[in-house]
Amino acid sequence: MKLVIIGGGFGGLKLARNLNNKPGFDITLIDRNNYHQFQPLFYQVATAGLDASNISFPLRKVFQNSKNVKIRLAEVLEIQTQENKVVTAIGVFDYDMLVIATGADTNFFGNSNLGTNAFPMKSTVEALQIRNSLLNNFEEATIEKDPAKLESLLNIVVVGGGPTGVELSGAIADMKRFQLPKDYPEIDFSKMNIYLLEGSSKILAAMSEKSSSSSKEYLERLGVTVLTNTLLQDYDGEKISMKDGSSINTKMVIWAAGIKGNVPAGINKDLVARGNRIKIDRQCRVQGFENVFAVGDVAYMEEPAWPNGHPQVAPVATQQADLISANLKMIEMKSSKKSIKEFEYHDKGSMATVGRNLAVVDVPKPKLHFGGFFAWMIWMGLHLMLILGVKNRFFVFSNWLYNYFTYDQNLRLIFKQFYRDRTKPTNNPA
Repeated sequence: MKLVIIGGGFGGLKLARNLNNKPGFDITLIDRNNYHQFQPLFYQVATAGLDASNISFPLRKVFQNSKNVKIRLAEVLEIQTQENKVVTAIGVFDYDMLVIATGADTNFFGNSNLGTNAFPMKSTVEALQIRNSLLNNFEEATIEKDPAKLESLLNIVVVGGGPTGVELSGAIADMKRFQLPKDYPEIDFSKMNIYLLEGSSKILAAMSEKSSSSSKEYLERLGVTVLTNTLLQDYDGEKISMKDGSSINTKMVIWAAGIKGNVPAGINKDLVARGNRIKIDRQCRVQGFENVFAVGDVAYMEEPAWPNGHPQVAPVATQQADLISANLKMIEMKSSKKSIKEFEYHDKGSMATVGRNLAVVDVPKPKLHFGGFFAWMIWMGLHLMLILGVKNRFFVFSNWLYNYFTYDQNLRLIFKQFYRDRTKPTNNPA
């Protein structure tokens, strides 16, 4: 069976690993990067808590001893479903079975100014851009004499009250408390404001009411100004405007308010649901196809417990990958159709860290809620286990340990190639 997997994220990588060295499968894994990215810790790269290499793992190293998995570094240009071909920048790949695991990208909801001036955080490179621009603003603040421009350099706005926005706001608040005053003694950080904007009535809306209220309390304790029921209307690179007429002067807006699926060209628009996700059936097949599957953030499935689709989180992608690998084994062995299983998502809980010693954890069965230091330890332990590679786990744990006891980090480095200067063309970020 010629199996082509597009995307080396949580779903695509899990599927390839499940079928690694299994007889009867010839697997080609296509990705635009040669590494897997551990997205839950992007915010720590953005705030100088971890090095980018600590949360990235080379795909070829995962499959060094594989006899049936080939890695190809390429941009997918089009899927030709009638011909069973994937057209890429490096050539055409034939398939018997195709799995689309292309994940999701930032959704600016059609606002071109936001796309130009706000900072997304959906990749390691984008996390590094945030880190470099954030630090560069503080460097500029050391020599800025104009109070209005100084205010703009020190104000930081995070848009989106989901886990990414909450974790990023808390990490920046910890930087303000522990590291930045030592690095920049000439700056009065009492004038630095961190804003978290959320359009709905509460942050962490997908979690329990207790987690939502606790996280808001934790953030405010750290000095973050949490603004709910606040919709951002525009941002010109200097000032954000809200729909209620208010505004904030800032040169740093981090956008964590929406994502959209990365749907490859060639997929019929009638198969695309809200959020730019591909409609799939309960066996993760793209509707209308027997040999095309989709998993993870790019896939949209309705099941009785999730009538509006699954949350776009890693456990959904990995559980779908497990189902597809089991079903493909049945198909390869020419088992009866009765052996083909349907997907049912098992929600094991959700969590978010807010800052040093602070996190919230929800467990659905039995229904439990944890907050504070104990929840923070659970969050760290789980994320440490999920990172690929023993060396990466060691370095992440070492960084966390060093940071915990010294209240400091040693990764506050500005790499010019990742600093996005808005006065220069976007095709020349250096």
